Amino acid sequence: MRILITGGAGCLGSNLVERLAPAGHEILVVDNFATGKRASLPPAAGLAVAEGSIADAALVDRCFDGFRPTHVIHSAAAYKDPADWREDIATNVAGTVNVAAAAARHAVKRFVNFQTALCYGRPRTVPIPVDHPAAPFTSYGISKTAGEQYLLMSGLPVVSLRLANVTGPRLAIGPIPTFYKRLKAGQKCFCSDTVRDFLDMEDFFSLIDLALAEGAPTGVFNVSTGEGHTIKDIFDVVVAHLGVSLDEPVPVLPPGGDDVPAVVLDPVRTTEAFGWTPRFGFAETIGRMLAWYDLHGVTDVYSHLSAPTAEGNRT
Repeated sequence: MRILITGGAGCLGSNLVERLAPAGHEILVVDNFATGKRASLPPAAGLAVAEGSIADAALVDRCFDGFRPTHVIHSAAAYKDPADWREDIATNVAGTVNVAAAAARHAVKRFVNFQTALCYGRPRTVPIPVDHPAAPFTSYGISKTAGEQYLLMSGLPVVSLRLANVTGPRLAIGPIPTFYKRLKAGQKCFCSDTVRDFLDMEDFFSLIDLALAEGAPTGVFNVSTGEGHTIKDIFDVVVAHLGVSLDEPVPVLPPGGDDVPAVVLDPVRTTEAFGWTPRFGFAETIGRMLAWYDLHGVTDVYSHLSAPTAEGNRT
């Protein structure tokens, strides 16, 4: 395959490069390095990198015309600043349209899109079925959902994956790296009173292999174990892993105005369509992530949520 990966220097993208390049596929990464890092990309035969934003239609066209991909993995997304609506629109909407138009012109065989579970807004039922109405209410969720809708009306062979919290090397968003970094530094933390689902990177990989296969199902699918765990559960696991002694119980605060109390995705349609079932449970998934941080540490931590009013990073 000749695979063009947008946002290929980010967590998901760079892990996919590490997995796909040794298999002999040719890969072109397009990334503006706003959150991804060039150092995350391994030296690999058949790997090329184009620096720039997918909001630049001319750049996107040059990349597609020069590389002529057979497959596209659309991982690029703006989420660094929740208040920067223009950047979210430029990347998540206009950028997605640019990539879709170029992919259609080159008649790519498969187009895999990564979508946020925040497309569901504050869900009526949990676990959230894939046919739950979309009701995003943040800039990130709104813009990502708009981009997904354009893809679904493009006529491309699109599989849009609505993702749980995928954990693996270089994860730099969410409660796991936040707690690990702050507790290691002796800093205070707090937990939002929320529930999330967590998926191991290896289980994510196994579905990507199926989604890239020619003739595989298209459409929208939830990617999750279907099991929810509180942010306090994560905190407790990290505390135990690090052997930290707390002077006082960690505060558990109500979710902020831009947060969602419970996001747990129901993967039943995905299992039916692809025959895919996650192998790793919660304890092993989090443990594998923490073991990676033990070896490599945590650098930057990002969030698509607004800054909290309490001390510490919102998680």
